[in-house]
Amino acid sequence: MIDLKTYGYTEIEEIPSGLLPGRITELRRERFTVITERGELTAVLKGTFYHSTETREDFPCVGDFALLRPNGSGDSLIVALLPRRSKFSRANYSGHAAGYTKTILEQVVAANFDYVFILSSLNWDFNVTRMMRYLTQARQSGGQPVVILTKADLTEDYSLPLAEVRQSMPDVPVHAVCSHNGLGLHELDAYLKPGSTVVFLGMSGVGKSSLLNALMERDVMKVSAIREEDSRGRHTTTHRQLFMLPSGAMVIDTPGMRELGLFDADEGISAGFNDVEEWFAECRFHDCRHESEPGCAVLAALADGSLPRGRWEHYKAQQHENKFVQDRTRYLIHKNARNQSIAMQRKQTKKTGGWKK
Repeated sequence: MIDLKTYGYTEIEEIPSGLLPGRITELRRERFTVITERGELTAVLKGTFYHSTETREDFPCVGDFALLRPNGSGDSLIVALLPRRSKFSRANYSGHAAGYTKTILEQVVAANFDYVFILSSLNWDFNVTRMMRYLTQARQSGGQPVVILTKADLTEDYSLPLAEVRQSMPDVPVHAVCSHNGLGLHELDAYLKPGSTVVFLGMSGVGKSSLLNALMERDVMKVSAIREEDSRGRHTTTHRQLFMLPSGAMVIDTPGMRELGLFDADEGISAGFNDVEEWFAECRFHDCRHESEPGCAVLAALADGSLPRGRWEHYKAQQHENKFVQDRTRYLIHKNARNQSIAMQRKQTKKTGGWKK
């Protein structure tokens, strides 16, 4: 018997007879691996799940706790999800460029975690602006963000990039590590307590697989070399998976993201740029657009240097993207609502005999 509490399970409601709670540890195509008190089971979604689920965010992902109807001779059935305490989402453009997409979907990457490790390597691809985008979505997730600067052995002095990140993200822990020689890994022990869950996020080639191997104390993931000309990596993680570390903590490893699309990030932006939004209350007009209005506190702060212009530009860029995503998401919500209304009207008309031939 496996104690699900070691996998972070907290019994919050009575389990119906015939069902078994478990945590999803892997997803490959439409088949799930779920850890239960009886061990690992493979499972698929119950057919009615597809019809009763309103949005894609309600579908299971790695880290979710679910209720299964076990099957001793084949795949078990996932019949319901238990409430999530945290989730990391990204905007899914369905393969289209931003200017050509009509609808944007929410893609839930991982669920039920305590910490979000934002990984970035100390090579030529080091980019603070990109880290800030990850940070905004991490703040929205419900987990505590932590920035991990990997491949510290590639630079003689990593104190400068470390200081740059800490200055841009003053309230976020930042650690420099090297997975190959163990530099800085002991600093991560504070997050890797028994029962806690960490999700790894970052672009391909930042060292997620190497760090996971180091924490697992054995090679569980393939590691590929990066391209020397641009320090970009190849996808070595092809699917999401949850690993149990020797410490008793769990890591959800995710494939590298070339671009992270912000999704429903209002709270994340406000939390990350509260120093910017504090100026809004000082503006003469409550609906100030901070462009050319008289008495604008933002323009005054930009003029005298109280508000760094780069900080303001980052804020505007994230707000612009977030509004764009919300507009495209609203289109889909309205379309679904319209289709459901038409379906209900047809159903009602059919019941009252309105479709007589």
